[in-house]
Amino acid sequence: MLVGIDLGTTNSAVAIWRDGAPQLVPNALGKELTPSAVSIAKGGQTWVGEAALDRMATHPADTVTSFKRMMGTAATVTLAGTTLTPEDLSAMVLRSLADDVEAFTGERPTAAVITVPAYFNERQRRATRRAGEIAGLEVKRLINEPTAAALAFGLTDRGDREPFLVFDLGGGTFDVSIVEMFEGIVEVRASAGDNRLGGDDFDDILVKLVEPMLAGGDALAVMPTDRRRALMMLAAERTRRALSSAEAADFTVVVDDTPLTARVTTEAFEEAAAGLVKRLRDPVIRALRDCHIDVKTLSDIVLVGGATRMPVVRKALTRMFGRFPNATVHPDHAVALGAAIQAGLLSGGDGLEEIRITDVAPFTLGVDTATRDQHGRMHDGIFAPIIERNTPVPVSRMERFYTLADNQREIGLGIYQGEARDVKHNVKLGEISAPVPPRPAGEVMVEVRFTYDTSGLLEVDVTVPATGLTRNLVIVDEEDRRSKKDIEARRKLLEKLKVHPRDEAENVAMLARAERAYEGFTGHVREFIGRALTEFQGALEKQDPRIIADAREALGNLLDQLDANSPL
Repeated sequence: MLVGIDLGTTNSAVAIWRDGAPQLVPNALGKELTPSAVSIAKGGQTWVGEAALDRMATHPADTVTSFKRMMGTAATVTLAGTTLTPEDLSAMVLRSLADDVEAFTGERPTAAVITVPAYFNERQRRATRRAGEIAGLEVKRLINEPTAAALAFGLTDRGDREPFLVFDLGGGTFDVSIVEMFEGIVEVRASAGDNRLGGDDFDDILVKLVEPMLAGGDALAVMPTDRRRALMMLAAERTRRALSSAEAADFTVVVDDTPLTARVTTEAFEEAAAGLVKRLRDPVIRALRDCHIDVKTLSDIVLVGGATRMPVVRKALTRMFGRFPNATVHPDHAVALGAAIQAGLLSGGDGLEEIRITDVAPFTLGVDTATRDQHGRMHDGIFAPIIERNTPVPVSRMERFYTLADNQREIGLGIYQGEARDVKHNVKLGEISAPVPPRPAGEVMVEVRFTYDTSGLLEVDVTVPATGLTRNLVIVDEEDRRSKKDIEARRKLLEKLKVHPRDEAENVAMLARAERAYEGFTGHVREFIGRALTEFQGALEKQDPRIIADAREALGNLLDQLDANSPL
């Protein structure tokens, strides 16, 4: 049985595809959201979800939340003497959700589509996959959260939609994606985000705002740090939720049976949170810039994630976009429902065969290089992008590099993911090297091709044209359970992508047609054709299908006009 899971920072949810529609599965308490919380007693008894969250106030040292923010790191958490990784903790939540599905349907799920923030890097995605495997689930697909939300939003009427923006602000992460829907295709045009921005950060701001205002705060001051923080964060979340529907709310914590209260107004909270609100702009601007879309042309702004309920966020969005955002999608349910739709697509669910999803690379992929400055000094560890972020996948791109030293006998390349110029600030995925003939610096060239697909498989080919030698590296999760047969099948599918656009049939035909036209004219017409031909060749070198298609259409239109004006 294949299910869809929203593994969230604050809450998680599971849904199934049933009777032609996605359906949320209630937990043992009858609720559709399960807190992403784990608590362990000294005797080894474990609580997950609501019961664990209830223990936060009384046993904060043995309870943990927001561990999704630690995914992909070496951080560990010790609860009642047991040391756990973020993957272990996430697996406990996933196992609890699987138990709920079994209780609801009578069938134990064996596989899952799990959602991740669009801006999760490869380490974080691998950690999420491992968590699913620890929980006993085969992770069929990781799907970006805003993509899942777009599926849930777009499936309501199955109609075509001009580009719309999904604004996903959850408990611990923030994502924005620009999506277009046409003829049964859900196409993600661009994604951006901030993995360190969410409702938790607004709670932190609220705590800092309120602490000086609490009468009788001395009792809090002498309380153990972990218990004090747990009480304050729980009270902050309650207050933040209350401020979503009121102009003021009481922030209350109970210490030794004595309530400590401070009145918080929406205005004061908005002023304190101004810095966080400002951080929401950058990913939006980056996504719009990357897909070359003007904010005025967006057909909708769709809100997803519980933190989007805050008036401070909705006011900021209204100012940012000059219109009210669309709040028709349930902010807490959309991602899980979209994951169930993806699960239905993978399992051949009724009514879904005509839907296809395309996504983009969330981060730039490239290699480390070295360069000399004008004074002859060598600078190494410089990032050279090969596949830029927000490139539609699957994709294949090739770049050329040259030797830097006389009689160099080998070229070694580190494979990185990220956006920083200095590779030490990016994520290293692997490394590859190839022998080269010893010649003067700059005379030996290597061609480096990256081929990347939606499953996260990255294939690197390094070719030395001078010798014909090729080296190949396939980068997959070192703990990936996919068999060699499965990986080979994926590689065969990617082989068809390893053709430079200049060698594709329709582009070869257009180049030949333009060359014939150039030969057939003289004077200013020939110059005009030459400039158009140069522009098309430049577009081919960018290896971007959209740019190439536009340039090919423009060149074709020009040649059609010349043919229409032919004397015969």
